[in-house]
Amino acid sequence: MAVTIAYERRSVGIQFQQTLRLTRQTSTGPQSPVGRAARDVPDMADPSQERIVMTPLPKRGTTSAILVERVSAPPAEPAAGGDVHVAGGDHHGIVVNKSSKTDYSSLPPAQMSLEFKVFLVSAATGMHTQESRTLRFWFKDYVPEAEQARYSQEFFKELVSPLDFPRDYVGFIKKIMKLMQTKYIDLRRTEIELCQLTESASAPVRPTRPGYILCSVGAPQRPLSPEEGHANGEVELTEAKVLEMIEQSYPNPITVQQMAKQTYRAAEEIQLHLSSLTERGTVRPLESGAYTRVQQNDAEVTVVKQMPTVVSSKQPTIAIITANYCEKLAVDAMIVNKETFVRFTTVGESNVYTLGNVGAHRVVSTKLPTVGHTRGAVIAAGSTTTRLLGCFQQVEHVFLVGVGGGVPHYTDYARHVRLGDVVVAAPTDGQRFIYLHCERASELESGAFEFETKSWGPPCLDLQNIAALLKQQGEEHPDSAPWVKYLADGQQRLLEQDAAFDRPPEDTDKLYMAIGEKDLIEVAHPAPAESTLNLRERGRPMVHLGPVASGRQVVSHDQMRQEFSSQVGILAYDAEYDSVVESIYGNRKDNYIFIRGIADYKDGSRGREWQPYASLTAASFMKAVICAMDPPNDA
Repeated sequence: MAVTIAYERRSVGIQFQQTLRLTRQTSTGPQSPVGRAARDVPDMADPSQERIVMTPLPKRGTTSAILVERVSAPPAEPAAGGDVHVAGGDHHGIVVNKSSKTDYSSLPPAQMSLEFKVFLVSAATGMHTQESRTLRFWFKDYVPEAEQARYSQEFFKELVSPLDFPRDYVGFIKKIMKLMQTKYIDLRRTEIELCQLTESASAPVRPTRPGYILCSVGAPQRPLSPEEGHANGEVELTEAKVLEMIEQSYPNPITVQQMAKQTYRAAEEIQLHLSSLTERGTVRPLESGAYTRVQQNDAEVTVVKQMPTVVSSKQPTIAIITANYCEKLAVDAMIVNKETFVRFTTVGESNVYTLGNVGAHRVVSTKLPTVGHTRGAVIAAGSTTTRLLGCFQQVEHVFLVGVGGGVPHYTDYARHVRLGDVVVAAPTDGQRFIYLHCERASELESGAFEFETKSWGPPCLDLQNIAALLKQQGEEHPDSAPWVKYLADGQQRLLEQDAAFDRPPEDTDKLYMAIGEKDLIEVAHPAPAESTLNLRERGRPMVHLGPVASGRQVVSHDQMRQEFSSQVGILAYDAEYDSVVESIYGNRKDNYIFIRGIADYKDGSRGREWQPYASLTAASFMKAVICAMDPPNDA
C-alpha cells in the first residue's frame, strides 16, 4: 500500500489551511498488508512450506471453539487416519486434528477480535437458533499494529460475503482455513468461538434496518441494505415530521408551501398537522403566514426588529454556534441568567441570540438556519456566523457544539467511538489540522480511492489543550468528571421539552459493517479487556480527541468513508461546517473548538433517536471546557 500526499499551503489572514490530495494505491493486495514482498522480511515464510492446522478446543458449557494455526511443514506429511486428517488435492496443505487441544490456557492474548451474530435453521426440527460467533486473530511478528485492524476487517468481510456465505459449520470452518492458506498469509492463527444464545420455533423478525445475516441449511439470506423497506423514497408525513421541518428552519420561519414542496404533499395535509401543533402551543403563525417554533419554558424571549445594544460589561467573549434545534436547547440549558432575542425577517436570514453566563464567562449562543453544501446552505451558514461575530465584537473564543457521526473501531475498545460519546476536534499524530472537508472523492480503476480535501487548524490550541486535560482527568477519576454532573443537571432542566434528552436504551446502539456495495452485517461493539475499567458503565459517555471531517460524498459511501477515516485518522463526521470555519477565519478568531456528541455512525443527521442526548453530552463537555478556562480580565 502506498500513500501519496501533496500539500499546498497558503495564508489567509491568520488562517492555517491546506489542500490535501490523498491517494491510496494497493500494490500487493491483501496478501501483504505492509506492502512488502516475502524477500523483504526475514521471517516471512514461503506459504507453500506451511500447513494450516485446525484443532478443536475444549468445550465450555454452550460455547465451543476451534483454533486454526499456521505451522511449518513437517519433513514428512503425517499419516492419515487416527486423530489426524491430511487433506489432498485442491486442499493440500490443510490438516485437521480430530482430538481437542488440551493446553488452551497457553495461548497468548489475541491481537484483534470481532463478534457477530447469525440465525441458524435446523433442517431436522425447523427450530431457529441465534448464535454468537467471535473471531480472534494473531498476526506474524512483522505486521505493524496500525495494519492489524484493517487486515482483520478485510478478512471478516470476505468471510461473510453475501455471495458465498457458508451454509453450515463445515463450510464456515473450511472457508476460514482456505482464506488463511491462499490469501491472508500474514495471519499466524485464528480462533473461532461459537456460542448458542436462544432457540425459537418461529423465524426471527426481519428488521427494517440492516441487521443480522440469516443462515439456514438452504441458501443464506442476504443482509439487508439501508434502502430496503423504503424503495419508493416517499417521506411519511406525520406531525413529528412537520415539527422537524419547522425546527430545522428555525429561526427562519417556514411557509406551508415550502413544507409541501419538501415532502411532495398537499398543502391541506400539512395544514392539518400545523393546526394540531398550534393548538398545543408548539408552533405559532407569524403575520407573514409562515410558522415558527415556540421556545418552551423560557419567559425571557424577546422578538425584536433590531438587536439591542449590549453594554460593554455584558458583552460576550464566547460565541456558541449550533445547527439543530435540540442542540440549541442543550446549550441553553448550560447557560444561566439568560435572555433570548429573536429577529424575524421575510427577506434574508432571521437570527436568534441567547445571552447569559457559563461559569465566569459571558456567552452568546445562536442557531444556524441550515447547514449543508447546497449553495443556499453555504451562504446562510457563513452569513449567520459573520453576522454573529460582527454583532458581538468582543468574542474571543468560538465553540461549535452539536451532534456528529462516530467512526467505529470494530476491534479496539479504547479507540471505538459509540453513540452518546463526545468527540473533540484536535490534531493528532503530528497533523496540524482539526477539521477536514472532503470536496471530491472518486474511485480509481484499481479499486482504490482518491480524495481532495481542505483542512483547517486554529493557530492557538488553548481550548484543545483544556479538553485533553479534562479527558485525562475524567479517565483517572470518572466519578468526579464535571461534565457528568452538568449532563444530569441539564436533563433535569429539559424534562418538560418535547424531545427526550434521556439516554436511549443501549440495545438501540446498533453497529454495522459494510461487507459489500449495499450489504451490511451487524457486529458487536468491542469490549474492554478484563483488567480495564469500563468507562461507559452506568451510561457514562467516553471522550475522544481527534480530527473531525465532513463531505457528503464520503459520508454516503460506507467503504470510502471507512478508508478515508483510516487514512487521515478521522474520529467523527458532521453535516458540513466548512463555510462556518471560513467565516471564523475571515473574522480573525484564533481560538475555536468543535465538540460533537455522537448521534449515529454517519454524520449526526441520520438518526433522530440519539440526537437530543448526544446534543446534551456535547453541551455538557462544552460547559466543562468553559469553566476550566481562565476567567475574563474584568471578572
